[in-house]
Amino acid sequence: MLKKFRIGISVTLFVLINLFFLDFAGFLPLGFHSVTKIQLVPALLALNVEVLVILLVLSLVFGRVYCSFICPMGVYQDVVAWLSKKFTKKKKYTFSKAMTVLRWTVLAATVIAFIFGFNFLVGLLDPYGAYGRIVTHIFRPAYLAGNNLLEYIFSSFDNYTFYKVGIYSLGLLSTLIALATLVGIGLLAWRNGRTWCNTICPVGTLLGFISRYSLFRLQFDDDKCNSCGLCAMKCKASCINSKDKQIDYSRCVTCFNCIEACNRSAMKYAPYKWKKTVTNVPENKTVDESKRRFLSATVVTAVAATSLMGQKVASITGKRALKRNLPIVPPGGLNVENLQEKCISCHLCVSKCPSHVIKPAFTEYGLGGMMQPRLYFDHGFCNYDCTVCSDVCPSKALRPLTVEQKHQTQVGQVHFIRHNCIVFTDETNCGACSEHCPTQAVHMVPYKGVLTIPETDVSICVGCGGCEYVCPAKPYKAIYVEGLEAHNTLQFKKEKKEDIKVDDFGF
Repeated sequence: MLKKFRIGISVTLFVLINLFFLDFAGFLPLGFHSVTKIQLVPALLALNVEVLVILLVLSLVFGRVYCSFICPMGVYQDVVAWLSKKFTKKKKYTFSKAMTVLRWTVLAATVIAFIFGFNFLVGLLDPYGAYGRIVTHIFRPAYLAGNNLLEYIFSSFDNYTFYKVGIYSLGLLSTLIALATLVGIGLLAWRNGRTWCNTICPVGTLLGFISRYSLFRLQFDDDKCNSCGLCAMKCKASCINSKDKQIDYSRCVTCFNCIEACNRSAMKYAPYKWKKTVTNVPENKTVDESKRRFLSATVVTAVAATSLMGQKVASITGKRALKRNLPIVPPGGLNVENLQEKCISCHLCVSKCPSHVIKPAFTEYGLGGMMQPRLYFDHGFCNYDCTVCSDVCPSKALRPLTVEQKHQTQVGQVHFIRHNCIVFTDETNCGACSEHCPTQAVHMVPYKGVLTIPETDVSICVGCGGCEYVCPAKPYKAIYVEGLEAHNTLQFKKEKKEDIKVDDFGF
């Protein structure tokens, strides 16, 4: 019964998270993004105290239920392990000793990377961020291709239920990392179940430490157990020593497989009797207090670090056409430092952007900002009234904006290259950039005879990229948007701009 309850909740949350990432038509309301905000690392970065308290209480009462019920990467591993048993029906797990040094080393490295602003490592190891990249870069293109196939079939019969959507490359680095994560963790799960959770995942190590002191735990009923080993054979966490009747609670993910496997009802999930010796610590050793002090210090330091060492933005020396020196931080990102402090590169904003203008960075933000989102106007421009990316961000790397606040937020500034403009080179009318500017930061002025040529006013430009996207000049654009060190707040009525402050939007 407990296992069925666990499967029901975990599958429901897993499906909702996947559908929210894959939903390109906006079928699911934005309120469904709540399933992403209950993930541990995004909640920690967003300082979402309510979610953090709930997850802490759940772990202290029920053990590592987060890993089995809520974490999408954990459910992915369970699905792979389940499939592996379909191919190898006699597959058995065996007890293995915990790789304590490796687990704590990875956790320490993750915390240190977070403190020093190298969030690339944090995002790389965070289970939610890693799974989000898998969905965005691997599952989503396949999903869109399936939609386009259905569109082709249905439209052949004059049925236009489906419509064709574009499939674009989102960056080689992020795609390769997502593929390596999918295959690597999948192979570990295929062979040994929750190996990744209990050896590499820093969230698993942290929650494992807390779960060692949980109220409810899986336990042996000594009067009924005959040490047959069925529980250990079914334990995907490899944490049950059936011979000595011991369970390593730091690795137990509370999946209840052992209870279902036992045919003598010798396994139970009940309040732990504290008078017993902690089973995952040898009797001749005491609990290592240094680990407790280390964990406490690192967690407190991570939460208290409100001003991290940001990485300087790397200059771009690629395209002559744009000569963009600074990447464009998406709306709500405030500045590069805020983005690097909060973003785990889950790429939910990349997946949900209706204009397809958010892509993962390579080294534009520096090494610490690899895979974090930036604006790119090859396939569209940032809709003037759209706030989807900042609405769905679970870690507040992109702060929520109202439509009015979005209208007053300058994420970049327009730059015009007269010698690339077709009005200058071909002496022909154009004006496409002016027509697509929502604030008239780009407007046409007299040039030669009846010809007009663009003129820019950076003081009212919001940096949406509409002018850059539609510019017909080839091979080099005549107009483009340059990124800013920090977003500005435009005051159209006062005809001046000022640096954006956190208090301006009530954060």
